[in-house]
Amino acid sequence: MKTWAFVSDFDGTISKEDFYWLVINKYFPEGQGLFDKWKRAELLDIDFLSQVFASIHQDEEQIIADILSISIDEHVPSFIKKVQENNGDFYVLSAGTDYYIHHILKQYGIENVKVFSNEGYFREKNVFMNIDETHRHYSKRYGIDKTKVILELKEQYEHIYFSGDSEPDSHPAAYADITFAKDALQDILREKNIPFVAVDTFKEIETYLIEKGVLS
Repeated sequence: MKTWAFVSDFDGTISKEDFYWLVINKYFPEGQGLFDKWKRAELLDIDFLSQVFASIHQDEEQIIADILSISIDEHVPSFIKKVQENNGDFYVLSAGTDYYIHHILKQYGIENVKVFSNEGYFREKNVFMNIDETHRHYSKRYGIDKTKVILELKEQYEHIYFSGDSEPDSHPAAYADITFAKDALQDILREKNIPFVAVDTFKEIETYLIEKGVLS
């Protein structure tokens, strides 16, 4: 069994903007109404995202340029390197799609990071997700069940650290050894009485892990 791994959500945790908001704000203003329906639990997460991602109507070159315009937490690339230098593995765990995640990781020269997410692909000027209902990580609501991934990783590592920012992250947070929560996830975990470390940036996470002797 390996010693430890750090698992992070992507949108709003590693990135500063959710990809779906970029699409809504730039190409799909009607998506605001869909967002409201989603927040009222009238739409499953995967249905909301699928409709938004299928409403871009741009050439792939433009979509990739938009993806690469998304800012990330400036400290993430060096944090990932530090995790790897300290014999830890870094994973991205996202209920979005790996289509844009891989583009952004490549842009920042981030290597040796496995991405657990919904498989995405470009077709007919939009982004679609290949949801496999027979996959061991399948979730009807999210496409990918983050809890199943965390539980699977816990069988491989002695310690799992997790970071997230929103409701989908509240489920795996219950099983991580330590969860670093930002934004809305903090209130959700308080309501669920799930312990967490409140943070705003990966620099704060790094400082915490150095103080605990996980990172040197």
